[in-house]
Amino acid sequence: MNIEFLSTVAVIAPDPPASRNLYVDALGLPLESHGDDDYHHSEQIAGCKSFGVWPLSQAARACFGTLKWPAGRPVPQVSIEFDVAGAAAVGPAARELEQGGYELLHPAREEPWGQTVARLQSPEGAIIGISYAPVLHDKG
Repeated sequence: MNIEFLSTVAVIAPDPPASRNLYVDALGLPLESHGDDDYHHSEQIAGCKSFGVWPLSQAARACFGTLKWPAGRPVPQVSIEFDVAGAAAVGPAARELEQGGYELLHPAREEPWGQTVARLQSPEGAIIGISYAPVLHDKG
């Protein structure tokens, strides 16, 4: 597996408005959302390709197709995504992790916004994504 860069760090927010108050109001980060979406993020923070406040309900939906995080799993506090060279590399990287004994939360799939991602939960409880997000790769 060849990780090209750390692409995204997102705190997992059980209370998105309270988290937004810290990151936007108190810290002054330029986080934005699209429409009524509670996911706030920025690709304009130096040293980080993308930083976000990801509602727990959205993380549960992305990983399990439900708005509630499963009771039998540690509730994550952070999501970290590592990007590979292309969409076609996500599946083999995910299989490599499975062969190493890691259980995927879901296999490689393309999200509506164009990112291809497979996710697992780390021993610490973090959501770890192996992804390819075209928008975060340098053009040219």
